[in-house]
Amino acid sequence: MTRIRSHRPGAAARRGAAALVCAGCAWWPAAVPAVAGGPGGGGDSPFWVEPDARAARQARVWQERGREADGEAVRRIAEQPTAVWMTGDDPREQVARVTEEAERASRIPLLVAYNVPHRDCGQYSSGGAPTAEAYRAWVARAAEGIGERRAWVVLEPDAVAQWASGCLPREAAQERLGLLAEAVAAFKARPGTSVYVDAGNAGWISDQQLLADALRKAGVERADGFALNVSNFHTTPVTRAYGEKLSQRLGGAHYIIDTSRNGNGPLPAGSGQGGAESWCNPPGRALGAAPTTHTGDPRVDAFVWIKRPGESDGACRGAPAAGHWWAEYALGLVTARGGQPLLQS
Repeated sequence: MTRIRSHRPGAAARRGAAALVCAGCAWWPAAVPAVAGGPGGGGDSPFWVEPDARAARQARVWQERGREADGEAVRRIAEQPTAVWMTGDDPREQVARVTEEAERASRIPLLVAYNVPHRDCGQYSSGGAPTAEAYRAWVARAAEGIGERRAWVVLEPDAVAQWASGCLPREAAQERLGLLAEAVAAFKARPGTSVYVDAGNAGWISDQQLLADALRKAGVERADGFALNVSNFHTTPVTRAYGEKLSQRLGGAHYIIDTSRNGNGPLPAGSGQGGAESWCNPPGRALGAAPTTHTGDPRVDAFVWIKRPGESDGACRGAPAAGHWWAEYALGLVTARGGQPLLQS
């Protein structure tokens, strides 16, 4: 199985930072001001930048210690909007804080719900809510934290693709898609929230009909679309080709693409560094296109950074545990050859 991976704690369509027009029941940016750097801004993007994210703290530390060039390099990550992964047994306070800060900055926060029971099929990011009822309560608290404010929610990275891969225990498989559909309904009940159901990546589930059927059962038709390439490295053209076919199976559904680390694509076959965990902190990867809603494709609502560059995929290749900050890997993503010119401000 080709996997997506990362742990994530440790986080689309249709919403703007300025004038808003109604298209059906969703909001789309009519005029999004460009903001270069600065608190809450993110260049050509309506999304919120976390002011004190790990990359920002690392940049300050390195500059204080005389590593000015490295600090400036990592600051390129800090200046881009990245997702906030909702954490803890009760995410309400975290979500309320993030959405309130984003609202003050006239920006949209990107949130990730990653707490489904039997998360990650027992691998590096295993865990999640202990029961279906606990998950329902967790989702309800996250939705309460959003309130009437705006947010884009990426729902449960890996969850549908892992269901399709067959790695779940029988009971978990039987309840998972229904739980996801309930979560879509809970978040969509909030008037300012857009939801994208994660659909894996271009190298994972080859049976797209199976995947499309699962996404329908998971509520994608009530959501704003699906998400692709979360925490993976497939290039944007490859992901768009996969996404277009999947979209057609879903009646023209929109989608978003995680471009956070796909600047150089995945490890090439035959590189000698791949193997079963080629997804786990592969060397030589690069940052991808900066987050934006200007994608050039009417079905691709945004390029986003869902995976937070510099946070480990798991305890492999000498890395810390999943979700922990790995400064040197972050630096490598910025300085690798092949990085995207869109990151230059």
